[in-house]
Amino acid sequence: MAEAISAGWDVQAQFVAPGGEAVEGSDAVILNLAPHVMERVASTETPQPLMAAVRMRRPTIDDLSGASMVVVCDRIADPGNLGTIMRSAEAAGVDGIVLVAGSVDPFNPKVVRASAGALFHVPLVADVALSDLQRLGLPLVGTSSHTGASYTDTDLMAPFALVMGSEAHGVDPQLPIDRWMTIPHRGRAESLNVAMAATVVVFEAARQRSAR
Repeated sequence: MAEAISAGWDVQAQFVAPGGEAVEGSDAVILNLAPHVMERVASTETPQPLMAAVRMRRPTIDDLSGASMVVVCDRIADPGNLGTIMRSAEAAGVDGIVLVAGSVDPFNPKVVRASAGALFHVPLVADVALSDLQRLGLPLVGTSSHTGASYTDTDLMAPFALVMGSEAHGVDPQLPIDRWMTIPHRGRAESLNVAMAATVVVFEAARQRSAR
């Protein structure tokens, strides 16, 4: 709630359960709930004593014009994975996130919780067609478990869009990937979890850019 307000989102109402407190900094309507009402309407078994109605933002792919690092999520299905990608992207200084059509709803409650507030700070464009990705004006860098140079040997200082494929099928073969990279590992696992892989790459990009 505080993250939404600090990021300038339009908070329309705050719903406060007994024992909770409204967050300051917003002129939203404050509604005090009777005991046990929050437990009936919330999506978790032990909800926080504060909920809010926030107007969704719907940026377009053109709003990412001039971005130097974007994460493209190609049909990411797990809410926890998408929320974690958002959190890591915001922490690493990513300029925006693009969801290819078929990805999980970015406003799914589980996504919102997993993002830990990052949803309110990183522009996110949803339901993008494969054909629209070229409008980013960025080379598409795909991640693979078996092909491409190591991510530490890849130049991530120039502007690029990192493409993370779905948990089940990987990157769509129809995507016009400009170059591939891989994350070498020594264990028996064939590949990393998609959210962990995205985290490794965006922080390597942040490291390279900081070193420059």
